[in-house]
Amino acid sequence: GVSACRVPTDFLIVSGISNWGAYGFATGVRLLRGAESDPGLYDLQRERDILQGMVRRGPLVDGVSGAETDAVDGLTFEQYAVALARLAELNNAPASGGRKPPEYSALMTGADVRYAARAGNLTTPTAGLAMGFVQANLVVVPRAFAFDFLLFCQRNPKPCPLLDVTEPGDPEPKSIAPGADVRSDVPRYRVYRHGDLVDEPTDLHSHWRDDLVAFLIGCSFTFENALTEARLTPRHIEQGRNVPMYRTNIMCRPAGVFHGPMVVSMRPMTPAQAIVATRICGRFPRAHGTPVHFGDPAALGIRDLARPDFGDAVEIRPGEVPVFWACGVTPQAVAVESRPELMLTHAPGHMFVTDLRDHQLEGE
Repeated sequence: GVSACRVPTDFLIVSGISNWGAYGFATGVRLLRGAESDPGLYDLQRERDILQGMVRRGPLVDGVSGAETDAVDGLTFEQYAVALARLAELNNAPASGGRKPPEYSALMTGADVRYAARAGNLTTPTAGLAMGFVQANLVVVPRAFAFDFLLFCQRNPKPCPLLDVTEPGDPEPKSIAPGADVRSDVPRYRVYRHGDLVDEPTDLHSHWRDDLVAFLIGCSFTFENALTEARLTPRHIEQGRNVPMYRTNIMCRPAGVFHGPMVVSMRPMTPAQAIVATRICGRFPRAHGTPVHFGDPAALGIRDLARPDFGDAVEIRPGEVPVFWACGVTPQAVAVESRPELMLTHAPGHMFVTDLRDHQLEGE
């Protein structure tokens, strides 16, 4: 429909009840300014006392029914108070984060995960969180190396399927998460300088430069929702661990300054389960798609599954074989080999969670 305002305005706030709009505006200002919460702002008993006092002193009537009552625009006070109670929750959220995150679970949205990371409340791996929302690897390089890395991704689509690329100096991945900030919305980061890992911060503000370009790359965590729905819950989720990842002897196709080995993630399955998983994951080529290998890890140059290069080891049960997928941590192994001046990334398993839904990547 159309929302009209007969008073000239630069910004129109539309709300079902004007009080809700005013309180919502106050909450937004408080959060943006980082001010401390005001416990009395949404005191529902105080709100009711004020309304009842105005009715008693009258004449004051409800604008819809015309009755002298503490109803608001035709809603009983209890109905009216539902929105105020929700605003009170936001008002009491940490000022630095913008909202109070829910319990960390599969029921979170991509925005929930990002806000929790931005507030510093979430610093752990994102496997199993926000199921159904596309997760992404993050790689940030100086503009001078951006074309080389774009070409590297195009030449190596299995480990590096591109989802989005930002403008130089712009931390917002507008195509997949409008309003997000790659400098703060990941639980943990890594900083590589000339191939050396020098820092693992929880935000990138102190490392950010105006010439940096961010690349968002598909992640195998995306297809794990489909695996779970097929009763193939990945072992690392079952055991509450980070997915195990390994450097391999498979060399990526080089591009410009970038060269190095492919990294793979591993999920143990029975041979029959691996066949089903291959069919499921084939629907998600921009989340690494089908496995690159299953069976003998030595064929990939992996000596010991109990000692992953990234992430955590998981149990492999009788009758199971290791199944390996190309992994978006590959650029971090490439950074060590190529030694670029600077590369900023997510910490392995600590992903950027987008607003895209899994089904939007199916068949792409």
